[in-house]
Amino acid sequence: MHVHLLGWIGLITIIVALITVDIVGHVRKPHAPTMKEATTWSIGYISLAVLFGVLVWAIYGGQYAGQFYAGWLTEWSLSVDNLFVFIIILGAFRVPREYQQKALMYGIIIALVLRFVFIALGAVLISQFSWVFYLFGAFLIYTAINQVREGAHKKDEGEDEEYHENTFTAWVRKLVPTTEGFVGNRLVISHGGRLMITPLLLVIIALGSADLMFAFDSIPAIFGLTQEPYLVMAANAFSLLGLRQLFFLIDGLLERLIYLSYGLAVILSFIGFKLINHALHENDLSFLNSGKPIEIVPEPSNLLSLAVIVVTLVVTAVASLLATRAMQRKQGPLSQAVSAESARRHIPEAD
Repeated sequence: MHVHLLGWIGLITIIVALITVDIVGHVRKPHAPTMKEATTWSIGYISLAVLFGVLVWAIYGGQYAGQFYAGWLTEWSLSVDNLFVFIIILGAFRVPREYQQKALMYGIIIALVLRFVFIALGAVLISQFSWVFYLFGAFLIYTAINQVREGAHKKDEGEDEEYHENTFTAWVRKLVPTTEGFVGNRLVISHGGRLMITPLLLVIIALGSADLMFAFDSIPAIFGLTQEPYLVMAANAFSLLGLRQLFFLIDGLLERLIYLSYGLAVILSFIGFKLINHALHENDLSFLNSGKPIEIVPEPSNLLSLAVIVVTLVVTAVASLLATRAMQRKQGPLSQAVSAESARRHIPEAD
C-alpha cells in the first residue's frame, strides 16, 4: 500500500480539525454534555470512521478497507475498556462534572501523541525484524489470559477498583507546587509570586500516562490486523478522538458490560495466534525449521478477522446486558436503587 504525501496530509488535517472543533466548540465552555449532545457527537465520530473506510476502499481497494475496519473496531473495543480506568481516575480526583470534558480531551491528545510514537517504533521493528511478530503474539495471548483473570476476579469479589497514582504523576506532584483544589478549569496559576499547577493538570497527566499501559496491548493487536502504518494511525486516531463523547454516552452502561473482559480476551487471543501464525509463515529463525517458512495453518483472511471481532463484540454486549437484567430482577427494586446510586457516585456531580 503506497500512500501519497497528500494522503498523510489529509489524515493529519482531519485529526487536527477534529481536535480544534472539540477544543473551541466544547472544551472552552465548561459544561456537562447532555445525553443528546453525547449521542450526536458519538454518531458523528463513528460515521467519520465509516466514511474514511469507504474512502480507503475507493482508493486502495477492499482488502485495505477491511484491515482498517478490523483495526478500528479492535482499537475502539479496547478503548471502551480504557473508560473504566478513566472513571476511576476522575472519581479519585473528584473532578467536577463540567470540567471532565477538558480533562478527557487533553488526556486523549497526550495519549494520541504517545501512541503515534509507539506506532512509528513498531513499524520500524516489523520492517526490520519479522521475529517481532512472535513477541507481539505471545504478549497478546498473555494479555488475554490476564483479561480472563480480571473478569473472574471482578465477578468473584464484586469490588470497585481503586486508582493508584502512577510513578510519573506522583513525580510531577512532588516536583511542581500544586494547589489544594481546582481553580475553575485552569491548569496553571500564579500565586504569591510562584507558578503552581492545579489538580486538573494532574488529572490530564494521569489520563494520558494511564493510556500508555493500554498502548502496550493495543498497538501489537492492530499490527496483527494490518502492517500499514497509515491504517494503524488512522484507526487509533478515530478510536481515541471519539472516546470523550463516548465516555459521557455510556458511562452509566459500563457497569453492565460485565463480560467485556472475556470478549476482549477472545479478540486478543485470536489476534495473538494470528500474529504467531504470520510469523511462522515469514519465519527466518535458523533454529526453527532451518529458517524456512512453516505454513501448517493458512492465514485467516481480512474478512474472517473482521467477522470474529464483530461477532465477539455483539455476543459480549448482548450476553452482558441479558445477564445484568436477570441479576437486577433477582435483586429487586431496593437493590437496583442502591446499585444506581453506587454507579452515580463513581463520578461526583459538580457542587
